[in-house]
Amino acid sequence: MNFFEKELRNILDSNYYTADVKVVGRTYYASIGKNLRLKAEFVTMGTADHYEGIKATVINRNDGPVDSLILRFADVLGGKTTSKDSNDNLPYAWTYNGKTEWYAYEPTPRDYETLSDALNDYMEVFCEPTQTQGMSMNQC
Repeated sequence: MNFFEKELRNILDSNYYTADVKVVGRTYYASIGKNLRLKAEFVTMGTADHYEGIKATVINRNDGPVDSLILRFADVLGGKTTSKDSNDNLPYAWTYNGKTEWYAYEPTPRDYETLSDALNDYMEVFCEPTQTQGMSMNQC
């Protein structure tokens, strides 16, 4: 399992709305509804081999892309300190000498949960609203 597959699974496998998950190379695909699929992948923001966020794209099986969002790690997680450095480090992964890993700060289980929750919120926008005992809920 490569870095990207492992990290995408850490972030997305606990998601409420995903089913029929496939990870191909650096990209995570999952069903999020009858005709909707999620495509998620690490993206750079202008610096080669510095992966600063995840691009999530909702795709309609029949009509193609519906919407996309870039979720920057710095926006969701903020700056992080490490035991080696008391300055705020903006989290990102990088590829150096053929190896991809987190740079300076490695996300905690709580960070993965925070990223997962942010992606859940995004996917929920595309779910069908349902009524359950007087409460409005979304169901994919």
